[in-house]
Amino acid sequence: MIILLVVLPILGCGSGNDKYSLSGSNIHPDVKTFQVNAFQNNAEIVEPGIERRFTQRLQELVQNQTNLSLNNTGGDLVYEGEITKFKVTPMTATANQRAAQNRLTVTVNVRFTNTKNEKDNFEKPFSFYYDYDANKMLTGETLNTALDEIFERITQDIFNATLAKW
Repeated sequence: MIILLVVLPILGCGSGNDKYSLSGSNIHPDVKTFQVNAFQNNAEIVEPGIERRFTQRLQELVQNQTNLSLNNTGGDLVYEGEITKFKVTPMTATANQRAAQNRLTVTVNVRFTNTKNEKDNFEKPFSFYYDYDANKMLTGETLNTALDEIFERITQDIFNATLAKW
């Protein structure tokens, strides 16, 4: 009985032409496929491999939260763009004027194309950051943790902007 009270309002939303899912996506029934073109790394500081890692992360998120099929070409929805910023800045200082904490900021410029509904198309940047102890090098586990957090947030923001339009 409780399940019906939760599910029925969700199923009752929309115009009948939209698909809603419990993940929060709102996808027109004509949209069946998506593609994520390889993102380029155009940042001033180039961290090798992050463009591939970001591309895969976005593909996985859309696959996991929708029923859309991933295509290499001809997708109904197309994601493409470039990493435009990979920057480390000191955030807080110690008493002797040394950085106590650094912030890694990553910005990704995204071009989104919906071949079934051109008014959904856009190009815009998405950005997020990760603060870490300035005594640590931005390598290994620290870099992996930072990129995991940053890419999780950016890909979710991209998903929300493209597919979770309530």
